[in-house]
Amino acid sequence: MTVPEGLTLNQVSLSIGGNSLFAPLSLYVPPGQVTTIMGASGSGKSTLLSAICGTLDPAFTLKGAIGLKGRDITGLPPHTRRAGILFQDDLLFPHLSVADNLAFGLPVGLDRRERQDRIRAALVDAGLEDFGARNPATLSGGQRARIACLRALLADPDALLLDEPFSKLDSQLRDRFRQFVFDHASAQKLPVLLVTHDPEDAEKAKGTTIHLTL
Repeated sequence: MTVPEGLTLNQVSLSIGGNSLFAPLSLYVPPGQVTTIMGASGSGKSTLLSAICGTLDPAFTLKGAIGLKGRDITGLPPHTRRAGILFQDDLLFPHLSVADNLAFGLPVGLDRRERQDRIRAALVDAGLEDFGARNPATLSGGQRARIACLRALLADPDALLLDEPFSKLDSQLRDRFRQFVFDHASAQKLPVLLVTHDPEDAEKAKGTTIHLTL
């Protein structure tokens, strides 16, 4: 039997106070591909990502199973699930330098030289090779977004979840950053689950689009 290498949802549903947010959802996101979830505000898009990450508010009830890279992660604590996530806000730590923000995403167990090499490579990748010592507050919105993305990818996740991370960027920057994220996720062969209200995001993702309904 072949073990799915991507992200799997099997009859996943969420409810609060006995009221379902959406009909049971089943999907499979293969490595290197993007699946888009669309729906009205309050339909449960972001809550679904919280359920996958393991950070679901206890007020919600989860049914169904979540699989990632052949593991059932439904009941696992967040830090063992290996699901990276990007939000609308970049959530960079203001008290840390750009390089230290990137270092925060690195796996434990790396020696000092390897950590420095990975941080340096990420800065070059972002086109910010001379920005390591800078305070995140001195960066532009697009620069901060790239650093947040690379921090998530440096953690070596098994999947990437996108909670409308493009929505606060202007149209030109949005298009460039969106492609930056998709290209990097594809290069790392990560299954990507994107939630958005913007049809253009779904179009650019070039994958399956699912609309949440009751």
